[in-house]
Amino acid sequence: MRHPAAPQGPPLARTRHAQARQRPRWFMNYLDYDTRLAAYALVARDEHILLSLWNEVVPGRWTMPGGGVEFHETVEAAVIRELREETGYDVSLVRLLGVDTLLVPAADRRLETERPLKAVRIVFEATITGGELAREVNGSTDEARWIPLADVPALRRVPLVDVALALWRATGPERGADPARR
Repeated sequence: MRHPAAPQGPPLARTRHAQARQRPRWFMNYLDYDTRLAAYALVARDEHILLSLWNEVVPGRWTMPGGGVEFHETVEAAVIRELREETGYDVSLVRLLGVDTLLVPAADRRLETERPLKAVRIVFEATITGGELAREVNGSTDEARWIPLADVPALRRVPLVDVALALWRATGPERGADPARR
C-alpha cells in the first residue's frame, strides 16, 4: 500500500536512498516501527458469517476470527489454531483472499509506546470441517456467533470485517458466493 503523500514513479527510489534527515515524513525504516503479523478467516454459510466478539475494547466489537501469528507458526497454521480457540471449529482453508495493512500511529496504540505499528493481516476463506461452536476461555474474544450477512452493517465492528467481506465478494469465480452452495 502506497502512502497517499508518497511521490509516484522513479523519485521514490531516489528518496529511499537519501539521508534520513532528508526523507519525507512518511518514510520510515522497518527498524523504526513494530510489525504484527496476523491471520484471519472468513467463514460463511447459508447467508451468515462467523464473527468473534473482541473483548479488549469497551464496548466489545465484532471481528473476523483469527489473530496473531506466533514466531514458530506459518500463517496457515496460525489461522487454523486461532479459529479453533475462538470459535470451537476445525477449519480447512479454501483460498487466500488477500492481505490488508493497517498503519497505527504510536499515540493510537493500546500499548504505551513511542513506536508506530504496522499490522499485516492475512485474510483467508475457510470452511468448517469439525468441532462445535464454543466460547473462547481467557482469550481476546468472548463469543463467536453466526451473523446474518444482512445484519453486518448495523453491528459494532472493526474495519477488518468490511475489508474481509470486500475481498471475499471481489475475488474468485463466484465473487462471494456462499461456500456452502459451491
